[in-house]
Amino acid sequence: MLDGFDPGLSLWVAVGVGVVMAAFLILARRHYLAMPKLAPVRKSDGAPDCMVIIPARNEAAEIAGAVRSFPHDTVIVVDDQSSDGTAEIAREAGAGVLKAPEPKGAMGKANACAAGARVLTSKWILFTDADTRFEPGFLDAAVACAEANGLAFVSVYLRPEGDSWGARMALPLAVALYFCGVSPRADAQAGFNGQCVLVRRSAYEFVGGHSAVLTGRIEDVKLAALAERHRLTLATLRGPELGRVRFRGLWRTIERSGARFMLLNPWIGLTSLSAALSLALWAPAAAWLWMDGERIAAGAFAILPMALAWSWYRSWRAVAAPVAIYFLLPMIVNGFLAALTGRRVEWKGRTI
Repeated sequence: MLDGFDPGLSLWVAVGVGVVMAAFLILARRHYLAMPKLAPVRKSDGAPDCMVIIPARNEAAEIAGAVRSFPHDTVIVVDDQSSDGTAEIAREAGAGVLKAPEPKGAMGKANACAAGARVLTSKWILFTDADTRFEPGFLDAAVACAEANGLAFVSVYLRPEGDSWGARMALPLAVALYFCGVSPRADAQAGFNGQCVLVRRSAYEFVGGHSAVLTGRIEDVKLAALAERHRLTLATLRGPELGRVRFRGLWRTIERSGARFMLLNPWIGLTSLSAALSLALWAPAAAWLWMDGERIAAGAFAILPMALAWSWYRSWRAVAAPVAIYFLLPMIVNGFLAALTGRRVEWKGRTI
């Protein structure tokens, strides 16, 4: 035992840290599981009356896979000033291609979505991103769920995937921290995610669609707010078995999320930051126990983050959870500071 350390104190501190860590991660899991699950349905004889819009800016490496996720002749790619052959590749994959008008002060994605929606007459419209992939039957399931529940706006939270080894190790924990602050069941606006949004066209046009949120930095949330203001029904579902989204550039993604939280509700960002800081106390608490000679307690505490994070990883990668928090913490703090100071965020070649 080292002078100046009280074994009793170190044990109590570790217990306190463990309780806070467990509380945050259990809360996050409850928030995630509270979202209704989008389940596959028996495929009908005819295709659902739904068209897909994919706004794309310099997505040559991703666009073909996204287009081919959907039935033939259901996708329109809106080329948002790309310079890398996105439009040509999208056509080769089977999509119709529309060139987005110059944004002129509008946000690029909202501008592209609005342009695509203007040319459609389908009953339903699905807005999704180039880095998403869907299983056969997704459109059938999404439209059937919306119609059965009388929904006008539906956001589907897809299975997240990292684009690198490091991202795959850290992303499940990042998602857990996200859901520490976000409860889609309690606050549909906060959970509304523009990566995959299904809208009833008549309701979408009634609220003004993306044309009404052209200058918003969080156009998906603003669209959900318009729906709620007009007393239209909306929901956020989880569909991990029917689709996935590939996160590219974790640093920029988290930085953008920080800005999003502060614009929407600063409490969400502060809750996620507090959860991250509590998890970061894991290593100091374990080291203190070890130095105090509490070897059994230190060993048990060392595996606690892995056990708590297992439900998010569901694989051997959960062993990375204790280290992943130190990989993520600088990104989270940077995103929080960027949002707090109003620093503009670089995203796909544009400053937003």
